Amino acid sequence: MAISGRLKPIEHDAGKDEHRLKPTLSWPHLIALGVGAIVGTGIYTLTGVGADRAGPAVIIAFAIAGAVCACAALAYAELATAIPAAGSAYTYTYSVLGETTAWIIGWSLILEYSLACSGVAVGWSGYLVGLIESAGFHPPQWLLAGPDAGGLINLPAVLVSMGIAAMLMAGTRESATVNIVLVIIKLVALGIFVAVVFPAFDPANLHPFMPYGFASHFEAGEKRGVMAAAAIVFFAFYGFDAVATSAEEARNPGRDLKIGIIGSMVLSTTIYILVAIAAVGAVSYTVLGGSPEPLALALRELGHPVTSWLVAGAALVALPSVILVMMYGQSRIFFVMARDGLLPRRLAAVSRRTGTPVSVTMLTGVFVSLIAAFFNVGEIAELANAGTLLAFISVGACMMILRRRSPDLQRIFRCPAPYFVGTAAIIGCLYLLISLPEKTLARFVIWNAFGLVVYFLYGRSRSALASHIVDAAA
Repeated sequence: MAISGRLKPIEHDAGKDEHRLKPTLSWPHLIALGVGAIVGTGIYTLTGVGADRAGPAVIIAFAIAGAVCACAALAYAELATAIPAAGSAYTYTYSVLGETTAWIIGWSLILEYSLACSGVAVGWSGYLVGLIESAGFHPPQWLLAGPDAGGLINLPAVLVSMGIAAMLMAGTRESATVNIVLVIIKLVALGIFVAVVFPAFDPANLHPFMPYGFASHFEAGEKRGVMAAAAIVFFAFYGFDAVATSAEEARNPGRDLKIGIIGSMVLSTTIYILVAIAAVGAVSYTVLGGSPEPLALALRELGHPVTSWLVAGAALVALPSVILVMMYGQSRIFFVMARDGLLPRRLAAVSRRTGTPVSVTMLTGVFVSLIAAFFNVGEIAELANAGTLLAFISVGACMMILRRRSPDLQRIFRCPAPYFVGTAAIIGCLYLLISLPEKTLARFVIWNAFGLVVYFLYGRSRSALASHIVDAAA
C-alpha cells in the first residue's frame, strides 16, 4: 500500500520521443560523473569549514559522512538497476511510497542540486579571488562576494554557473566527455598536494585531536563537534546520486549504473581521507579553519607558492566539473517532474538536435546563478545537505520496502545485507540531519511547506497519473 496515494508503475513508459532522453553514456562517463560531483568543493573548500568545527577530527567527520553515504550508495545502486528511469530518489519514491512523498523528495532534490551548484560556484570564486589577489591584483570587492562577505554580488560565481548551463545545453555526451578531462586534472592536482604536503606531517598538529568533542553542540555561537563537521562535509560526498539520475541516458543501465555509483564512491572516499590527513597533519586546524581555499593556503604556509598556484589553478579548471554534474542532475529532476505533469509539461521538451532538455537547463542555470550571487558557501552547503539527507532516507526506505513488496523484481545489483544497510542509511542520515543548525532546518521546513502549496494548487490535479485515473474512470 502506498504511503501517500498514487504510485507510478515501475514499468512506467518514459513518454513520447519529444519527452525521452537519448542513451549516450557508458560506465566511464558515469564514474567520471560521480567523481566529478563528489571530488570538488568538499575537499577543496569545506576542509577548512570542517576543521573549524571539529579540529583535526575533521578526518573522522569525513569518514562518518563517507560511511553513511556508502550505505545510501548501495541502496541507490539496487534501485537504479531495478528502476532504470531518470529522476533518482524522486522516481524511486514515486514508485514505492507514492506521489505526495515523491513530490517532497523531488522538491528537496531541486533544493539539493541547485544549492550544490551554487555552493561550488561560490567555492570556485573563492579560489579565483585568492589566485588573483596573490598575483597582486585587487579587483573591487563588491563584485567578488555577496552581501554577507561585504560585497554586493559574487560575479565570478554567476558567470561560471551560466557558462556551465550553456555547456549542458550543447549536449549530454559532449558535456560528459569534457567532464572526464576535468576530473583527471582534479585528481592529478590532489595527488600533487598529497605528495608535497605529506613530508611536512607533524603529529603535534593533531593535538588536541577532538577539541570540540564528538556530538554537535553550540560553542561560541557556532555548532561545533565531529558530528557538526560531518553534517556539513557530508556535502562533499554526495554526487553519486547524480549518476542515478542518468539512468535513462545510460547505454547499458544494468551494468553501467552499479559500476558508476559504487566505483565513484570508493575512489572518492579514498581520496578524501588521504587529503584530509595530509592537510590537518601538516598545518594547524586553527590556520585552515574557515579558509575559502584551505589546500592552497596550506601549501603557501609550507613555503610552496608555485605548487599553491598549481593546485588553485587546477581547482579553477576542475571545480566547474562539479557544477556541471550537479546542474545536470538538477535539470533531470526538473525534467522528470515536468514529464510527470507535476510541473509545467513544456519544461520536459527535449531538443531534437542535442537530446537535452534545453528550457529546463536554462531555468536551472538562472536559479543557481541567483543563489550563488548572494549567499556564502557554508549556509548553502548546510541547506543543500538537508535536502540530500531527506532523499537518502527515502532511498533507504524504498529499497527495503521494495524487497518486501516485490521480491521477484529483477535486480541486476542486489544490495548486501539490505535491511542492515537500509536501516544504517536512515539512522545515519537522521543523526546528520538533526546535527545541522536549527536555522537551516527551519529554512528547509519553509522550503517544503511552500513546495506542498505548489503541489496541492498545481501539481496534484495535473499529474500524469491523475489524468490516467480520470481516463480509466471514464
